[in-house]
Amino acid sequence: MSDVSAVKALVFDVFGTVVDWRTSLINDFTKWSETSGIEADWTALVDGWRAVYSASMDEVRKHPERGYQILDTLHRQSLEKLVAQFSIQGLSDADLHYLTMGWHRLHPWPDSVPGLTRLKKKYIISPLSNGNVALLTNMAKFAGLPWDLIMSAELFEHYKPDPETYLGAAKLLCLPPGEVMMVAAHNNDLKAAQKLGLKTAFVARPTEYGPHQKYDFEAKGDWDIVAKDFGGIADRLGC
Repeated sequence: MSDVSAVKALVFDVFGTVVDWRTSLINDFTKWSETSGIEADWTALVDGWRAVYSASMDEVRKHPERGYQILDTLHRQSLEKLVAQFSIQGLSDADLHYLTMGWHRLHPWPDSVPGLTRLKKKYIISPLSNGNVALLTNMAKFAGLPWDLIMSAELFEHYKPDPETYLGAAKLLCLPPGEVMMVAAHNNDLKAAQKLGLKTAFVARPTEYGPHQKYDFEAKGDWDIVAKDFGGIADRLGC
């Protein structure tokens, strides 16, 4: 058992760890299509959209001369390419905006709000997500996420797993990395945080990608806490 007694703040990956992006988007778009009259394979679109997520951020890293682009912008660019690829017809600019803003309307996993509420009693809690500030703020309002503050890759103009994100979060909190715990359902996120001295907590979300899930079914590193849900993290931390 690792010593986590020094931890003062918990920062959370959001997409997949706190919210169920896949089911949320598929259900949202399916319901929207009933009134919009736009027909598409929404499941394929959502899966395709998430599949190009990492590559879109890599483009920002490769071209610093273009400046930092927030995730809303990357999501819109990716969507426009996918709409053409899937031959989805009849979408107006307003329709494309509605679909892009779907990422602001994601529902939490059942344990997320109760677990965060428990943890908030003793610790500072914040997202540390690649989502931009507006996205994360709107999502918190929509989903009832009780964050103390919103920390986003946008604040550091670097996407995870760039070191600037993890170290930047600790710096904003005026805490050494060892007093900050990264919580994620993704082993690679925790690996990057751990290398920089942050404490780590893993929660498996084995249905995040639906039938397409290929990894992160279980902890693959020497993480400080491994729990089945946020309630388990709260138990471990005495909340």
